[in-house]
Parts: sequence; structure tokens; C-alpha cells
Amino acid sequence: MNVKTMQTNAVKTLLEKAAGLDNAEGNPRMKEIIHRLLSDIYQMIEDLDITPEEFWKGANYLNELGTNMEVMLLAPGLGFDHYLDIRQDARDELAGIAGGTPRTIEGPLYVAGAPISDTEARMDDGETPGQGMLLHGQVLDEEGNGIAGALVDVWHADTNGMYSHFQTTHSEFNLRRRILADENGFFTARSIVPNGYGCPPGGSTLQVLDQLGRHGNRPAHIHFFVSKPEFKHLTSQINLAGDEYTYDDFAFGTRDELVVDANPISDEALIKQHGFDGEFLDVHFDITLVRTADSSIQEAHPRARCTVEQA
Repeated sequence: MNVKTMQTNAVKTLLEKAAGLDNAEGNPRMKEIIHRLLSDIYQMIEDLDITPEEFWKGANYLNELGTNMEVMLLAPGLGFDHYLDIRQDARDELAGIAGGTPRTIEGPLYVAGAPISDTEARMDDGETPGQGMLLHGQVLDEEGNGIAGALVDVWHADTNGMYSHFQTTHSEFNLRRRILADENGFFTARSIVPNGYGCPPGGSTLQVLDQLGRHGNRPAHIHFFVSKPEFKHLTSQINLAGDEYTYDDFAFGTRDELVVDANPISDEALIKQHGFDGEFLDVHFDITLVRTADSSIQEAHPRARCTVEQA
């Protein structure tokens, strides 16, 4: 028997008091959000007849999720990151600034302050195993003109799907670089081919995904922040074609326009020219930025991110 209580004065009063709407103190925006959050959860408890056992099991799970530091992993897995991108795309459409290279999720593993180079950079430290990769492209405006001095901030995982800073065996800023494009917008990065990664076995995120009949794997991908004053900041990533999970990313980060071929190069002259020891993969990715006078969207949106101070 599912009882109905949401429209009673007792519950309405409880919601107002719990959200602080019965006093003049605190933050009005926070009160608005908490009142809506509580109202929706209370309504869900009523609609789905959630038992006390189910509620406290969920509460204990949230404790575990935070202890395991997997909130930032579960969020994209449940589509929150992609949903926020959908909303931003819709805002751009309304503002008349849609277009250019598509945005997609940032992910939780960015680290600010990577070394900066002009035009070309080597991303790996020379000790991290993996097949060589040459990543290169041009930053363009919507008319196809190169954008001089555009900042291309790139980061990716190693062959085990691990990221520097979060994996202590890596050297500082390994596989992370910022590159200033040349006068024609060209940039080049020498690195190793990344691999995708999976959610920790037995972890909090997989507990949920298993119950949903879903996997927790990401394809091989490379992250980008691309910026230049007077242009809309771009947060994006490319997926390497041919990966098992390219079109089945648990974090919903794949967009068709961002799937890029990695072509094997065995020409000895090119291998020598780019400093590789043997065959490498060539990854070409051009990036188009959209011009805007709105300075508030010319930089990455503010959120908590890791920062490492360089010596």
C-alpha cells in the first residue's frame, strides 16, 4: 500500500523548514536548490514507495562513494557531464554562438599548470612505455583562417589508462602539455598512444553500473582545452577510431565529429624526422573556435581542478 503524504501541511512545513525558507538568513540560491532537491527526493520516495531499508542503503552508499573519491567518476557515468554539455550547446544556439569543433566532457583528471611550449612539444618523459604518436593540427576560426597564438592544453592517459599526478609512478606533468600555436595556428605534440580505462573493479561506481547492466569502460581518448582571447573557450576530446569502446563510452563522451583515425607510419624518413625509434601513429586533428565578445566564456568555466606549482 503506497500512502500519499506530499500534499499534507506536515510535509510542506517540513520542506520549508529543512530548506531554511522559514528564516531570512543564509543563501537564497542554496535554499532554492535544496528545497527543490528535497521536494524531488521526497516525491520519489512516495511515488516509488521506497522503504526505510532502501533509503538507508542509499545513504550508506553515498558515504562509501565519497570515501572512495568516486563521485567525479559516477557523475559522468550517469550522464551528468554530457547533460551539462547538452544544455551548454542549447545556450550557444540561443546566443547565436553555436558551431566550431564540438565540446564534450572534461573529465575529472585535468591538472592545471602543465609546461608550455611554442608550436611543438614532447608530452612523454621518454621513460613511459608505449607506441609513439604524433598529434598535430591547426586551430582555425570559422572562416578557415589560422588563429595565431591559440593555446592548446592537451592531456591523456598512458598505455594502462593511468594519468600523471593521480598515478604516482609518473613523472610530474607526464603526458600533459600546453602548446602555443604558431602564426598560422599549427601545433604539434609528440607522445605515446594512450589507452582507455575502466572504473575500479569492485568500486562504488561499478556497484551502480552493474545493477544497471552497464559496463564502466572508456575508449582511448585525448583531452583538449583550446583558448584564445576573443574566442569561445573549447573543452573537448578526441576518441581514437577502432577502440572497442569508441562508440560505447560509459561516460557518454563520444561525438561522431570527434572520432579520429590513428594512421600507422613506417616510412623511415618520417620516423627519423620526428625522432621516433620505430613505427608511430599519426593523429591529425584540426580545431575550429567560434568568435565571441563575451569574455565570460573565453576561459574554462570555474570548477575545482587540481593545480601543481612548478619549481
